[in-house]
Amino acid sequence: MGLLSRLREDIETAFRFDPAARSALEVVLTYPGLHAIWQHRLAHWMWNHDLKLAGRLLSEFNRFLTGIEIHPGATLGRRFFIDHGMGVVIGETTEIGDDVLIYQGVTLGGTSHKKEKRHPTIEDHVMISAGATVIGPVRIGRGSRIGAGAVVISSAPPYSTIVGIPGKVIEGESARHDVMELEHGRLPDPVARAMNAMVEKLNELSIKIAELEERQECLEQAAESAAPDTARTVTKER
Repeated sequence: MGLLSRLREDIETAFRFDPAARSALEVVLTYPGLHAIWQHRLAHWMWNHDLKLAGRLLSEFNRFLTGIEIHPGATLGRRFFIDHGMGVVIGETTEIGDDVLIYQGVTLGGTSHKKEKRHPTIEDHVMISAGATVIGPVRIGRGSRIGAGAVVISSAPPYSTIVGIPGKVIEGESARHDVMELEHGRLPDPVARAMNAMVEKLNELSIKIAELEERQECLEQAAESAAPDTARTVTKER
């Protein structure tokens, strides 16, 4: 794909992901996420052509200009979009697929000091909400959604919805959805779900205890009723 075609595709991606976009000129002039991606592409080219210092310098300028930090070694797919963008951090060995959307404050970070794969792999069609953190060389499956503020420390299968700290998969592959739509107010709460399960279990145990107490009381009454009859039988035998 040529340079102009790629630039046009990036602008169209901004319109697809952001309903507030009104014109191509506005997108080109005022979208820091788009500026960060364009500068990263040049920095990444420098990094891969043994111009690593130049790539790092451009990356630092990119952070100063946009508030978005993308290491020049990170790999970004097509139609990738950063909405708002302030505070986004993308580490060196991060790999991001096509049609991925992330919001402000997202961190794709590493867990190792070794020169190895230590940052996440984000597959195609993934949405990562504001303030979420994905740590380590984990893989987030295609079509997944990560809720705001989640801390993801393990891999997730395709079409997962991940929320909480640490991140828990609350919907699996059977729950196909519009990946770019995530109504947090309708998400199931895994903690509340666990608490409700505990309450239901306690209610079941309470019912069983009441039944056992009732049976014990019946047995005690039967034993008391049988005691005089036993005494009379013993007296007659004597």
